[in-house]
Amino acid sequence: MAADGSAFSDAPVSKETLDRAVTNAHAALGKRQQADGHWVYELEADATIPAEYVLLEHYLDRIDDALEQKIGNYLRRIQSKDHGGWPLYHNGKFDLSASVKAYFALKAVGDDINAPHMRRAREAILDHGGAERTNVFTRCQLALFGDAPWRATPVMPVELMLLPRKAFFSVWNMSYWSRTVVAPLLVLAALKPIAINPRQIHVRELFVTPPEVVKDWIRGPYRSVWGRVFKGLDTVLRPVLPFIPTKTHDKAIKAAVDFIEPRLNGEDGLGAIYPAMANVVMMYRALGVPDEDPRAVTAWKAVQKLLVIKDDEAYCQPCVSPIWDTGLSGHAMLEAASGPNGVAPEETLTELRKASAWLRDKQILDVKGDWAINKPDLAPGGWAFQYGNDYYPDVDDTAVVGMLLHREGDPANAEALERARQWIIGMQSTNGGWGAFDIDNNKDLLNHIPFADHGALLDPPTADVTARCISFLAQLGHVEDQAVIDRAIEYLRKDQEEDGSWFGRWGTNYIYGTWSVLCAFNAAGISHDDPAVVKAVEWLRSVQGADGGWGEGCESYEGGAHGTYGESLPSQTAWATLGLMAAGRRDDPAVAKGMAWLAEQQDENGEWHEDPYNAVGFPKVFYLRYHGYKQFFPLMALARYRNLESSNSRRVAFGF
Repeated sequence: MAADGSAFSDAPVSKETLDRAVTNAHAALGKRQQADGHWVYELEADATIPAEYVLLEHYLDRIDDALEQKIGNYLRRIQSKDHGGWPLYHNGKFDLSASVKAYFALKAVGDDINAPHMRRAREAILDHGGAERTNVFTRCQLALFGDAPWRATPVMPVELMLLPRKAFFSVWNMSYWSRTVVAPLLVLAALKPIAINPRQIHVRELFVTPPEVVKDWIRGPYRSVWGRVFKGLDTVLRPVLPFIPTKTHDKAIKAAVDFIEPRLNGEDGLGAIYPAMANVVMMYRALGVPDEDPRAVTAWKAVQKLLVIKDDEAYCQPCVSPIWDTGLSGHAMLEAASGPNGVAPEETLTELRKASAWLRDKQILDVKGDWAINKPDLAPGGWAFQYGNDYYPDVDDTAVVGMLLHREGDPANAEALERARQWIIGMQSTNGGWGAFDIDNNKDLLNHIPFADHGALLDPPTADVTARCISFLAQLGHVEDQAVIDRAIEYLRKDQEEDGSWFGRWGTNYIYGTWSVLCAFNAAGISHDDPAVVKAVEWLRSVQGADGGWGEGCESYEGGAHGTYGESLPSQTAWATLGLMAAGRRDDPAVAKGMAWLAEQQDENGEWHEDPYNAVGFPKVFYLRYHGYKQFFPLMALARYRNLESSNSRRVAFGF
């Protein structure tokens, strides 16, 4: 059924309906723009982050009962009615680690463990092996509360902070997110503090075997024989650690703190991501830093700024996404305002000039972040994902913002664009692709160490990020960049799946990746009849739903089918149709049906709705729901469809 309760129609969307849908969506998105020009939407993960926030308050004895009751309401609402535990995404399967943390948090909030929802959760946890079978980060959380011994965690000595870049186990070989999370965690593991936990909340009832009796805490998953080799190394190193000289140990702790403090990032926090920020708060407490110390005060404020507090619920975001949201919203608004039927073009451009000025102010021009360890002579010029994260700009945001500034056409953007162009060219990896934050961050063996049971320790090049960089450079049109683009195109050709799709590392999933690459190929001038393009187009057609929309579940990261889901979704229908239009198929019946579906799904306020998660932090481990995706991507698709109708070439003229 459509949003208004009527039946779906196979008829192409009429011009009047299309105009109305674009106008209403443009107005709805425009209302979300902040006074200073930027956009920011909620960024929601699973139960783990809000649960960890509750436990952090109990660790510190800084309990806010009213807030915790609201977080409790949130956790109870997202508990699965099917399996009794907590999934990693909407309607997902049971996840043991998320369920243990959510149960622990609800018990801390005050829920009776014999209440029906707690009993169902506990039974599900025990049926899946109990708390002793949780992942490394959950076992670290349990150790901080004394509910598991520290031997439950892999050997990760703080002395790792002393290793040079060339050493295999150096933190410099990890991704940015791993590096920032690990540095304060190594200090915690070295000091082995115990939470204040004033109400003495513990979860021994979640263990199948009493934790003091468990011998096999570390048992995979082993992704190769190397996993077993590293498990053996863990066993050998464990009895050696107490013999490390105190002087060396203290030097390593100092090295960790010296790494962290320049990157504290004010009230945006270390790495601007919750796990790193929370670990810093606990690290300062463990080091004896008073809560009144400016460093501790700022670190705590940074964590609290991630909270989303509503009338009856609250949750903690993993991070915030203002640069990304502003770039994507700007593209949608500009597309809607373009062409002979553009919506309020002068007013829109005025507001976008405010967004551009805000973005220019956020460009990182004077800090050489961690990426510079591989390119010390490269000048900074990127944008981060969050309000402030100067040490960790990412090329995906930089490319999206760059394309917006270029298309907007203000001469004031020229210097920002050139700095961004040079930085992105310098960040290309040796295989022709781009990772999100680092160059050649691809030492895959690190994903086989016991600590990396999540399999996401690295930031190797990916198709979606690479595609965005090609789109940006191709849109700028510098002839001298052609060799860089050609290497990247070759990388993408090699990375295409057998079925014609591309994997989406940062968005769900193959629909996202395929849309991204088709945009890049179009921008780079690859023929729409190129075999790789034709194969991708046929794949997109093959996964279109009977209702005219597209959808894909996070299950596709876990061995599920590519490009399918139980329902069509606004964000993914937009990606699919944008991809087809980039491939020269604006007049394909599949696109027309997709446009009709989007128009029918729009509500009376000009907005769309979707509950399923639409992005990924780490495949199989951590998924995301961008609340803005369901708004700006459908607007972009509908507006582009309308604009191409009046285009002489019917060709998408931009990289995005």
